[in-house]
Amino acid sequence: MRVITTVQEMRTACKQARRAAGEDSTLALIPTMGAIHQGHLSLVEAGRTECSLVAASIFVNPLQFGPTEDFARYPRTFDEDCKKLDSAGVDLLFAPEVQEMYPEGATTFVEVAGLSERLDGASRPGHFRGVATVVAKLLNIVAPDVAYFGQKDAAQVAVLQALVGELNLPVRIAVCPIFRESDGLALSSRNRYLTPDQRTQALALSRALRSIQDAIDRGETNSAALRAFAVAELEKAPGARTDYVEVVNPRTLLPVDSVRSGALIALAAWIGDTRLIDNLIVPPDRS
Repeated sequence: MRVITTVQEMRTACKQARRAAGEDSTLALIPTMGAIHQGHLSLVEAGRTECSLVAASIFVNPLQFGPTEDFARYPRTFDEDCKKLDSAGVDLLFAPEVQEMYPEGATTFVEVAGLSERLDGASRPGHFRGVATVVAKLLNIVAPDVAYFGQKDAAQVAVLQALVGELNLPVRIAVCPIFRESDGLALSSRNRYLTPDQRTQALALSRALRSIQDAIDRGETNSAALRAFAVAELEKAPGARTDYVEVVNPRTLLPVDSVRSGALIALAAWIGDTRLIDNLIVPPDRS
């Protein structure tokens, strides 16, 4: 795996790799902020399966952190991450410094209006402007055919699909399933913050989603009723504080009254000082 730290070198390396792989070659991109876990590696595996070449990035993007959020303490495990990505089959790793991505005096941002203020965007003002800006830059630098993201960040997926579609960018956004531990906890780099007791408390998120799925299986389709099941489950967990539970259209992130036509059920909760998210996609009722 070749590790690259500058924009120009990464752009050149991607072009050279494509030429060497042949004119029909395809390039995958897996953007990350590091602290690589099996969820990230499942994205690499999808890229390896579908594309000729795989590029990944590690960049802890300051633009998507608010002034009171965890930018300074976000886990940085670069050497370990490189070993994992290399073993998984990544060809090119882009790992720039902040000043390389945002030179002094930079004043250009990308914002998907409306969508960026919903779900996590409502709780974290400015977060999705930072996400959209850095992803737009990465897509421009790497020029992949497919960019891979996890379904756990469902609101991010909606924002990026809108970004790519509305700007006519020649890339497909591929969304891979949430990768969970055996007890149901969705993998997240922020899980590293949890104490053993807090990790147990964090299982309330997946239990809340299971309570909704069980209700749907029993025939419940009313969004308010389903939301109440999840809120009740979260409130049972000691130390958990609900940020939001919402039932929305997965593309617009606007509330829906019923899940009959399909829905995204998304939630966020604080476990101690750690904010975690999870979600469930409800397919349309074909009956």
